Amino acid sequence: MSKKAPAGNPSRPNPLPGCPMAAAFAAIGGKWKLTLLYWLAHGESHFAGLRRRGAPITPKVLAEQLRELEADGLVERVVTGPVPARVIYRLTPYGTTVLPVVEEVRVWGEAHLLRTHGGAAPDAAMGCANAIA
Repeated sequence: MSKKAPAGNPSRPNPLPGCPMAAAFAAIGGKWKLTLLYWLAHGESHFAGLRRRGAPITPKVLAEQLRELEADGLVERVVTGPVPARVIYRLTPYGTTVLPVVEEVRVWGEAHLLRTHGGAAPDAAMGCANAIA
C-alpha cells in the first residue's frame, strides 16, 4: 500500500513482517514525523501553524508526513469549516501512546547536541526544547 494512503485505510505493511522495530520505524521514522508528533503533543495546530514553526519543511513534505501519520492512526485531521475547509491536526488517543518514545528521543538528542557541539543549546526556533508533559 502507498504511504499516501488516506485515513481509514489500513496501515502500510510492515517491511519486515514480525519485526517490531521495522513496524515502529514505518510509523514514526520519517524525517519530520517525530518533530510533528512533538509539536502536536503541545496542542492541535492548523497546517499553516505547523509550517510557521521555523522548520525548513516544504508544504509538500509536510502534507505527505501528516498523511502518513494519519494513515497510521497517530494523527487526525479535523475539518473546522466550509469549503475551502480549514483543518486542524491533533494527536489521536493512539498517537499519545508514542509520546514517551518522542520524549526519550528528544532527551537523547539534547545530550547528543551537548556531546557533539560542545554545549550548544537547542535551537529555540525549532521549538523542541521543552519536555512533553
